Amino acid sequence: MTEKKKAGGLAGVVAGQTALCTVGKEGAGLTYRGYDIYDLADNASFEEVAYLLLHGKLPSRAELDGYIANIKSLRSLPDALKTVLEMVPAGTHPMDVLRTGVSFLGNIEPEGDFSNQAGVADRLLACLPSILLYWHRFHADGVRIETTTDDDSIAGHFLHLLHGEAPPELVRKSLDTTLILYAEHEFNASTFAGRVITGTLSDMHSAVVGAIGALRGPLHGGANEAAMELIQKFDSPDAATAGIHAMLERKDLIMGFGHRVYTTSDPRNALNKRMSKALADRAGDTLLFPVSEAIEKVMWDEKRLFANADFYAATVYHFMGVPTYLFTPIFVCSRITGWAAHIMEQRADNKLIRPAAEYIGPSLREWVAIDDR
Repeated sequence: MTEKKKAGGLAGVVAGQTALCTVGKEGAGLTYRGYDIYDLADNASFEEVAYLLLHGKLPSRAELDGYIANIKSLRSLPDALKTVLEMVPAGTHPMDVLRTGVSFLGNIEPEGDFSNQAGVADRLLACLPSILLYWHRFHADGVRIETTTDDDSIAGHFLHLLHGEAPPELVRKSLDTTLILYAEHEFNASTFAGRVITGTLSDMHSAVVGAIGALRGPLHGGANEAAMELIQKFDSPDAATAGIHAMLERKDLIMGFGHRVYTTSDPRNALNKRMSKALADRAGDTLLFPVSEAIEKVMWDEKRLFANADFYAATVYHFMGVPTYLFTPIFVCSRITGWAAHIMEQRADNKLIRPAAEYIGPSLREWVAIDDR
């Protein structure tokens, strides 16, 4: 009898096939449909990357123009959804806001036949920033914002809704780049959760709600929020160095370092660090970026742990004026592209995902009547 392969957390287990992404293979740290993440970050817009993931190829100029126009036309929210968002309490975690918003949208705009999947993907890509920021601005600023803007990019649209005006180009481009970096990452926890749900032939909204739920957990999403809180604890690089040494001695958990798949570095980190430095210089910052570098150095020198994509993303978002509690929801506004592409890929050759489990409970026992227990 062949022994079944066992692995905690399915580490090292190949759970399926994908044509969307490689992680740490083919001589590149990360690729989307064969394109190196560095080439995409330096040359593409997030909309081009979204089109690539969802349609399998880079768009022509005409295709990209049509795609952008379609996304812009899908940003507005139904009044019923706005009412729901106003009813969600101000203290709610924003990831729960997105989960609720997507679920409710699935009620009033159901996917129906799976032939509508591309339209649902475009709708979610277009309106997730609107859902998040309508709720945020209503509860934080007491205003009901209009969720359509003239911004051609999703990054520009997001920042416009957040701040009430079109952003400076360096800020917009930086957010655009982070959206590219977060768009897809193979069979990570949230993507796999979405594929498991999709494998039951459920609708796209349900699969995305499940993916959001998985991303909400601090072991998957949220490390950038924890990293920002850590960085802000220190008033100098020297204080950061001493503080991280003390945390390591206490064996405290330090978020934003290491990765389940990458072993020597996270290819996204170098790009985020570069953007963090540029935005720090723009803001005249002489504290947060040097503190970040000090933390990074101690973690490498003492533990050989490298900064992952979340660590410098924290200060990137901070320098944009994004409140810390909105960091992880930005991840959703990006990863919806990868999630939707995986949902479509799963449906194209679907098999119910049902792994086996190793039973470790008691052996067969006889029933005992309640009065004899």
